[in-house]
Amino acid sequence: MTHTAVAYRMEDRLQREFDELVYRHYQQAYNTAYRLTGNAADAEDLVQEAFVRAYRFFDRYDRSMPFMNWFNRILTNLYIDEYRRRGRLRTVSIDETFNAEDGEEGATLDLPDTQPNPLELALNNEYLEAIHEGLQHLPSEFRAAVVLADLEGYSYEEIAEIMGTSIGTVRSRIHRGRKQLRDYIKKRHPNLFERGDLK
Repeated sequence: MTHTAVAYRMEDRLQREFDELVYRHYQQAYNTAYRLTGNAADAEDLVQEAFVRAYRFFDRYDRSMPFMNWFNRILTNLYIDEYRRRGRLRTVSIDETFNAEDGEEGATLDLPDTQPNPLELALNNEYLEAIHEGLQHLPSEFRAAVVLADLEGYSYEEIAEIMGTSIGTVRSRIHRGRKQLRDYIKKRHPNLFERGDLK
């Protein structure tokens, strides 16, 4: 077998391995991106760019490390870089109407309902919206740390590795992010505290 044939076979094996990892982890990656960016379009762009970058550097991936830890480091760094570059990622209300190419107004975002129980969705809607709204007002580093800890379930050590910083910095960002999130929700949605949904 020639050197070229061996190289093609190795590349084909890496491609299949990467495709399997994308298939297995895409939804989790998208959920993280959505929580960071606050809207579907930016989340999709962020996930696609992160997977492109992950593929480009896949030969550097240490197989002893969980793939999502490695991937979330790429995703989080891309998000923070973009956030800094643009000042703030643009968010779009799902109720906002858009002008069609022909100038006609009225098109809205069409998001699928993925909730299994509409009653549960109605009962939790205000709470979830308050959390989502509050996350969008956190500085990017705080938001990333809170999302990775509280929504994705990563340990402080894993977050430090993903964000490329010390555990002390992670603890500080999570503590300050949670406090800012709580203060924001308490100010904007005091009824959640009055009802006892939040403490």
